[in-house]
Amino acid sequence: MLETTRAPRETALLVGVTTADTRRVDTLDSLAELAELADTAGAAVAATVTQSLAHASSSTYVGAGKVNEIKGLIEEHSADLVIFDDDLTPSQLRNLERALSHGDKPVKLVDRSGLILDIFARRAKTAQAKTQVELAQLDYLRTRLTRAWTHLSRQKGGIGTKGPGETQIETDRRMIGLRMAVLRDKLEAIDRQRATQRQGRQDFTRFALVGYTNAGKSTLMNALSGAGVHAEDRLFATLDATTRLVTLGGNKQVLLSDTVGFIRKLPHKLIESFKSTLDETREADLLLHVVDASHPRFEEHIAVVRETLKEIGAEEKRTLLVFNKIDALDELGLLPMLKAQFPDAVFVSALRGHGLETLRRRMLDLSEAGFETIDALVPMAEGKTLAHLRRVAEILDEDYVYAQETAREAWMDAPEATPVAAVRLRLRLAPHHARDVRPTLDRYRHFVVVDDAAEAQAA
Repeated sequence: MLETTRAPRETALLVGVTTADTRRVDTLDSLAELAELADTAGAAVAATVTQSLAHASSSTYVGAGKVNEIKGLIEEHSADLVIFDDDLTPSQLRNLERALSHGDKPVKLVDRSGLILDIFARRAKTAQAKTQVELAQLDYLRTRLTRAWTHLSRQKGGIGTKGPGETQIETDRRMIGLRMAVLRDKLEAIDRQRATQRQGRQDFTRFALVGYTNAGKSTLMNALSGAGVHAEDRLFATLDATTRLVTLGGNKQVLLSDTVGFIRKLPHKLIESFKSTLDETREADLLLHVVDASHPRFEEHIAVVRETLKEIGAEEKRTLLVFNKIDALDELGLLPMLKAQFPDAVFVSALRGHGLETLRRRMLDLSEAGFETIDALVPMAEGKTLAHLRRVAEILDEDYVYAQETAREAWMDAPEATPVAAVRLRLRLAPHHARDVRPTLDRYRHFVVVDDAAEAQAA
């Protein structure tokens, strides 16, 4: 894992640009979020620099005057690093490094993606999360190599891999490529393992919690399931997918998964690396979109989440909006207005337990929406099929009869089969279970109930 050793609290400057395509209020809101990210990463923000330009400078991101202003603030605050609100190109990074260097103390330059990746590296706990983050980091660093990364030659390849005339940076870039190949193979193995685990959950309706980071998804997960998932009031407190059983009304059980939160300008490389984690969202039957109702820009957060769901191919999933942290709105008297604006949403306070029973009822209604009723006739000898049907379906009616198999095709002149004991069922199934059992039930479509059961038994 590529992690940078840092002092407990570094001093940081934030830099953002308002272009012709953005509004100043959006830039200020994004910088406020960047300050939260910096705090999560362990830095104290000393000053913020903004500039309005038609478009960001291709050479230094901000104009020459602002570069000098930033250099002065670095000296004034003894800043350790400068964090930029947008991704920097390699040329911008090199030019800014030259322009902002002063004395013997180097200043570190970090863009938004680099900061998010650093936070993910610090938060990753499981082998899967660490592998995903390292892959994203290496992909990010590949175009930003300097002599600082010559240590990569010790990871794999080393002696015998450097060709004639090859520079150290080229060697490092090749080492990164080799390491990324190893990590991709490792993630493919994890994907196969997770796919096997998901197959074992086919008997349950699956919900996934999605939402902007720090919306309270993990707190809601704990409130509904008692899962004990780590939750705190910081961005990206949860990276790993956690799945738990949740009991709804009538002892109906569903699976609920908590996944990584979304954020504006989420690095695409991170989305690609976290594919196996985000598969929990893609393969869920229903989504609970958790929104921080107390945030002044919650509508923009909703839009960011919907755009990210579209990017990962989950925009068509049935989704229930869940507004969390409503206790903060109660104090301001704003809750009735929000309920009028979103009449189909559910309003909860996961921390205080308000509205959870309403949420459970809505989840039950959603899980049973679109359920199908199917009549089936299955020979009693088919024990595995009957056991599977009882596991995945609600049995509405059941009785024992005698049945016999008729000719499979109209033109066949086959003798009538001996009647066999069978079970006649009326089943109620979720749509995905109905799709799964139809091919099995189709094998018995040629069986018919014998009218006179006593006569059939004698035969």
